[in-house]
Amino acid sequence: MNGQIDYYFTTISPFTYLGHDTLLEIAARHDKQIRFKPFNLMGVWESSGAVVPAERPPVRQRYRLIELQRVADFRGMKLNPTPTHFPTNPAAADHCICALVISGKDAAGFTFQLGRAVWERNLQIADEAVLHQLLMDEGHDADAILDLSKKDEALNMRLENTKTAIAADAIGAPSYVYNGEVFWGQDRLEYLDRMIASGRKAYTHEV
Repeated sequence: MNGQIDYYFTTISPFTYLGHDTLLEIAARHDKQIRFKPFNLMGVWESSGAVVPAERPPVRQRYRLIELQRVADFRGMKLNPTPTHFPTNPAAADHCICALVISGKDAAGFTFQLGRAVWERNLQIADEAVLHQLLMDEGHDADAILDLSKKDEALNMRLENTKTAIAADAIGAPSYVYNGEVFWGQDRLEYLDRMIASGRKAYTHEV
């Protein structure tokens, strides 16, 4: 199999952050390219029937907080389950990643730092000054990327990513698609790893 891994996500998702490095490790081990595809999570949730955490039943809200701590421990990462700037609008950050993709730059480091900014450092990623600094810290031309992130090409890329995520049956963030099979959530990364390693054909709902 020579397929690429389509990485559908939004930068505000804690599970995107928690699974990010593991995805990179899997891709590197199997010599697979990752295609970074930030999307509008609200659009995907509208399709899949999900709701924002604050609108979920209390039992699910409580379980989510436990799960965040449990996953962080499992992945060996630091995470504040109740960060200062969550929820917030991730669109500007997502568009910066689109701008990096358009520019042919590696978006991996910046994507991770966005998650860390929210879930460990308590920074506001809707603040352009924060985005500028994070881009600079990763060695990017921050002014150029921020400028491109506001142009139609970047805005339309995120819209198109949302459409293709829905078409691929992505349920939420993150979702990984490999050879047409979708894996929803960082807790499915080990399944993705096994699929690539085994070389099996993609499973489908047509059984």
